[in-house]
Amino acid sequence: MQTPLQQLHAQIKSGSFRALARGITIVENELTGYDALLKDLNDTGNTKVVGITGPPGAGKSTLVNALLGHWLAEGLKIAVLAVDPSSPFNYGSLLGDRIRMNEFYTNKNIYIRSLSARGALGGLNAKIVEITDLVKEARFDIVLVETVGVGQSEVEIAGLADCTVVVLVPEAGDEVQTLKAGIMEIADIFVVNKADRADAEGLYRNLRMLVHEKATDGGEIPVVKTIATGKDGVADLSREIMGFLEGKGTNKMRRTYMLTEKALQIIRKIRMRDIDTDALAAHIGVEMGKPGCNIYRVTEEFLRQLHESSR
Repeated sequence: MQTPLQQLHAQIKSGSFRALARGITIVENELTGYDALLKDLNDTGNTKVVGITGPPGAGKSTLVNALLGHWLAEGLKIAVLAVDPSSPFNYGSLLGDRIRMNEFYTNKNIYIRSLSARGALGGLNAKIVEITDLVKEARFDIVLVETVGVGQSEVEIAGLADCTVVVLVPEAGDEVQTLKAGIMEIADIFVVNKADRADAEGLYRNLRMLVHEKATDGGEIPVVKTIATGKDGVADLSREIMGFLEGKGTNKMRRTYMLTEKALQIIRKIRMRDIDTDALAAHIGVEMGKPGCNIYRVTEEFLRQLHESSR
């Protein structure tokens, strides 16, 4: 006889959005049985993960919206995990991507879930690896993960996505600084969005020169111009994404890197499981009032106490 979690897993695999929502809640909040649910997953590798990242204001959500419409017309089943900025005090989500994508909200072939970043520095929800793997069980063709867009630390998306799309706009700043931030290393496809704006052509040309200089035996990183609000260039972007995903399976080194990054994130979460944030905050609050407070010594003392209490 199946346990309630096994029944939930079966419902998720059958395509139940309600069951998937319950499963995500269990995993995100580490409710009873969440680890057993994760260990029961059977990733077939058929569902591909596409990461959409870039600076705030680049039009990522509008571009995701345009891609959804394009892929829906092609008969694909898509899930969107939109990671929103969160309040640093209660970790509640400050934006609602489901509102921006409301035309697809009731579509049976599209599942949209907003997640709070919960203070994570890499533009991703701390449970995004586990949540993405759970969503893949529902047999989607593509899982789109849109990050907050917080800057340099967004390289985390490279450890999660099969294809990483970096969205830039002419107003985003010096593309050389983007290169220094590590974006060049994680991008599988560059998008110059809002291509009808001034200086868009200059950014496009400069990116083309940069990718040419960085070209390897695998070829140059594609650079695509789009105007997401008018859906211009979306078909070209879709073609580049699909082409990359189809040719990616032979890259064993990249696959190993991705899985290693995922394993490292899982290990970090396991190691941090016993850290009580409220207890840490209380400890810091007490120590702050003492003369010569040093955060390094305070942290070391907290970990020592934690270790002794766990014996």
